[in-house]
Amino acid sequence: MAKERGRRVLFLAASGAGVLLGFLLATMVFSRVSQEGLWHRIAGFITGRSVSLNVSSPTVVEMIQQLSRLETVEYSLDKIVEGERQSAYLPDFLAGDKLLLVAHGEVIAGIDLGQLKAGDVVVNGDTVHVHLPAAQIFTTRIDNSRTRVYSRTTGLLVTLDPNLESDVRKTAEQQIAQAASDDGILDKARQNARTSVTALLYQLGFRTVDVK
Repeated sequence: MAKERGRRVLFLAASGAGVLLGFLLATMVFSRVSQEGLWHRIAGFITGRSVSLNVSSPTVVEMIQQLSRLETVEYSLDKIVEGERQSAYLPDFLAGDKLLLVAHGEVIAGIDLGQLKAGDVVVNGDTVHVHLPAAQIFTTRIDNSRTRVYSRTTGLLVTLDPNLESDVRKTAEQQIAQAASDDGILDKARQNARTSVTALLYQLGFRTVDVK
């Protein structure tokens, strides 16, 4: 039997949700500042005067930190994982215990903006440069409602090992997290976070935004 089957719903729905979340958070966190910036632009257009942006780096850091853990990507995967107990002296049909688990797992990744430091933001007039923290996997979980034991065989001389299934589930969780990493979930999480934070900064009133 094949060790793995892919039924991956990678990045699409959750990626869009992550970007949408960024825009919603932008509206909540920066609404007042954004409105002021809009009126300043209108006033500048009418009067012909240039408007300077008076936002310090610590203020920008604080506002971005308020977004906390920005979850931008969800990865789903079905995986068949095998676990077994064997005897060093007896064949499996006498002393073996083997289990095949069809596991459905979900991985959520993003960036913890609470880790943003003062030195990660540089403001120069209406230009801002931001260096984001590293992307990370926030959660990996097995969906019990969509996970099942496919087969279980036990030797004639032994009873079922009560710990075997839980061990296989842990292995499945690790393998699903590794599969998500191999498929580039962290790169996608960072890309989506950059898009969201960039939108926030433009709403704040900056004209040139560089988020890395």
